[in-house]
Amino acid sequence: MSDIRSFTVADDGVGARLDKFLADQMPEFSRSEIQRFKILLNGADARAATRLRAGDTITVDIPAPKSDVAADNISSDFDLNIIYEDDDIIVIDKPRGVVMYPSAGNKTGTLVQNVLAHCHLSALGGETRPGVVHRLDKDTSGVMVFAKSDAAFRALVKTFSSHDLVRRYVAFVWGVPNWEGADIIGNIARSSRNRQKMTMVKSGGKPAHTQVNVMSVWPRAGVSAFRCNLLTGRTHQIRVHLSAHGFPVLCDPVYGRASGRLASTRDPDLLEFLHDHNGQMLHAEYLEFNHPTTGERVHFKSHLPDDMEALKCILDDIG
Repeated sequence: MSDIRSFTVADDGVGARLDKFLADQMPEFSRSEIQRFKILLNGADARAATRLRAGDTITVDIPAPKSDVAADNISSDFDLNIIYEDDDIIVIDKPRGVVMYPSAGNKTGTLVQNVLAHCHLSALGGETRPGVVHRLDKDTSGVMVFAKSDAAFRALVKTFSSHDLVRRYVAFVWGVPNWEGADIIGNIARSSRNRQKMTMVKSGGKPAHTQVNVMSVWPRAGVSAFRCNLLTGRTHQIRVHLSAHGFPVLCDPVYGRASGRLASTRDPDLLEFLHDHNGQMLHAEYLEFNHPTTGERVHFKSHLPDDMEALKCILDDIG
């Protein structure tokens, strides 16, 4: 149930912004949180910046906190693109911009909750991550497999842990290499300066290995397309490895190092795309593994999403 709170503005509150007044009255909430609540001023909707007068009455409807338990907030926020499904697994083409499972600030609308609206997932992944045996970043699109049965969950966890599978990604990157393929090997650890970032380290961390092959180059744009094969599966591995070697992924807000690149971009269509687009140009195009219950080798492929196809057309025009 929601929590309804009411306040009356006294003389010391006259002239204060509505959201500032409420932040003082409810210090357990930030102003950004308060601005998302249903607020009535003298019985009518009001803007957060409204200045208050003596005697104003304010009613705040605070929604009940959302649970991290995925099954508590099952939803159908978008149409699932189901590549394959049987009694044990379901393979999804994940759209860009969708969070994997409930977490701080993302209690609803996650991929797991939308899959749960369609089918049951193994509870062995826990209440927050049922059926989850691997993950893609919010702004990475492409092929994902979920475990529906407990037997599939156990087998797939072993498969991903032993790296007995094939995972290929397509990345559009800044830079034009003078090679056709490369092996990037370097340990990855959490950054000591920014705990939200990962970084390559000379000692410590976890071993990481990415095979890179050049698909296309657009010299005039200063951009290339790489196909990346993951031989390990570390957090942000492709983005970290490519950025550390001078080929950051386009539109990557964390590792993209975009400011200098944008300044040198002259084509108006490419510049507009880069300014307007959110989310790294990275797509999980191919996944191959032994089926967890039949043992058959299975493979699944996802075509480039519309935004990456649009970017490719712009780059083809530039050359």
